[in-house]
Amino acid sequence: MARKPKRERKAPTPPPPRGTSDRDKAIDALMALLAEQSFEDIGLAEVAGRAGLKLSQLRTEFGSTLTIYAAHIKDIDRTVLAGGEDMTDEPPRERLFDVLMRRLEAMAPYKEAVRSMLRSARRDPPLALALNALAVRSQRWMLEAAGINASGPKGALRAQGAALLFARVLGVWLHDEDPALDRTMAALDRGLSSAERWDGFVGDLLCIPKCILRGPRRYRRRYRDEEEPEAA
Repeated sequence: MARKPKRERKAPTPPPPRGTSDRDKAIDALMALLAEQSFEDIGLAEVAGRAGLKLSQLRTEFGSTLTIYAAHIKDIDRTVLAGGEDMTDEPPRERLFDVLMRRLEAMAPYKEAVRSMLRSARRDPPLALALNALAVRSQRWMLEAAGINASGPKGALRAQGAALLFARVLGVWLHDEDPALDRTMAALDRGLSSAERWDGFVGDLLCIPKCILRGPRRYRRRYRDEEEPEAA
């Protein structure tokens, strides 16, 4: 049986420079290096060299390669929050779908860097935990952009759930070569369907402590009402 020819992956188009400040140059340099090698192999001196900066200039802006990557994530957040159409009349699920698809669109120029970063995270649990913290913080903003409350205990759980959902969608997106991103959108749609059920479960779960606290008070009140006639 003849084997199918292996599909060649197209060379990624380098993203446009984000600015001329030392901060912007450092972020662009790290993302370019990430597309070529593993995160754990990238040193600060290498970032400074690629950015055309002195180490002293880089140190003024950042303390580590992870903080540089965190700054990139923050830039993606700002891009998503600044764009989009008015969808206030749409249900929350549709609004969040739009927000997360816009996030993928903003991440598209850095697809190879994202692929590299996720590979490193699978080998490095502390890095995975750090990236999860960054993802949860970003998803709080994404939820708020979709008009979904992300404050308090329930908001924290929603943000963590959204971060896990988006991580699964990223796994599909990284291998989705269709410009229409049909597979990615289908994965996101399935994830949001599960998230709706999960969010209802979280609401019930968070109600349990209140119900427990209310229960004894109701019991004590009923017990006193029963005792008073006997005492009289």
